[in-house]
Amino acid sequence: MKTFTILKPDTVKAGNAGAIISRLEKEGFRIRAMKMLHLTETQAQGFYYVHKERPFFPSLVKFMTEGPVVLMVLEADNAIDKLRKVMGATDPGKADAGTIRKQFGTNIERNAIHGSDGPETAAFEIGYFFNQLEIV
Repeated sequence: MKTFTILKPDTVKAGNAGAIISRLEKEGFRIRAMKMLHLTETQAQGFYYVHKERPFFPSLVKFMTEGPVVLMVLEADNAIDKLRKVMGATDPGKADAGTIRKQFGTNIERNAIHGSDGPETAAFEIGYFFNQLEIV
């Protein structure tokens, strides 16, 4: 099973992308596609369109466009649930010890990493950034 993840601008800026990628591999994820992009406002708005009515949407788009991100397609047994467990709660302050967000996140927005929350979301998110020729 495949899932999608973004190492957010805070992670890349802090130089933590390599540590998180290493952690994901140690957890048994296989990287099937990876690229670095500096998202445009239009790309970020399109990606997070499901949140467009939420009050945090403008702030989220601003944050996600402030620097480069690392986009990945990951594969593992039960990949979606497994990644969500390894990432930890959205709010790093509420995340379990040993999770990526607890270790590298600062707050609910600057929480280091994004991961798909279900099969339909994963399919949309993977297709948003990767074409089939880029996924091995």
